[in-house]
Amino acid sequence: MPLEIGAEAPDFTLYNTEKKKVSLSEYRGKNVVLLFFPLAFSRICTKELCEMSENYSYYETLNSEVIGISVDSLYTNGKFKELNQIHFPLLSDFNKQVSKAYDALMEEFGFDYQGVSRRATFVIDRNGKLVYQEILASPGDYPDMQKLKEVVASLK
Repeated sequence: MPLEIGAEAPDFTLYNTEKKKVSLSEYRGKNVVLLFFPLAFSRICTKELCEMSENYSYYETLNSEVIGISVDSLYTNGKFKELNQIHFPLLSDFNKQVSKAYDALMEEFGFDYQGVSRRATFVIDRNGKLVYQEILASPGDYPDMQKLKEVVASLK
């Protein structure tokens, strides 16, 4: 079931690429942009995360943290982050619990894969409330990056 705007964002704890646990609650006091992406190294995911990485300083100046989440292993995310010089944390939702909690799990994907994160963007304000979401129907769709910037810039 989709999350409602204004609702408390579901907290979670996942492993980052340095094998450390990271919880959403650690970011209270900052705005958070969660980027769920289907698969590391795929063409659209690489484009999206590289674009976000190039614009990372924009979000930092707005007291915001960007976090990428996929069902890939922390090792795959680590290599993807290294090769593409991604400047923000990538978290492994290998067990798919967080993707489910955010209604961002695609049950069926190409190649007969099952349980892959949808391409989805969520903005959570510094108080932990969901203020924006964009869940795309197709993994080939691209998020509205301009709208995302506007939403984050509008947060007080």
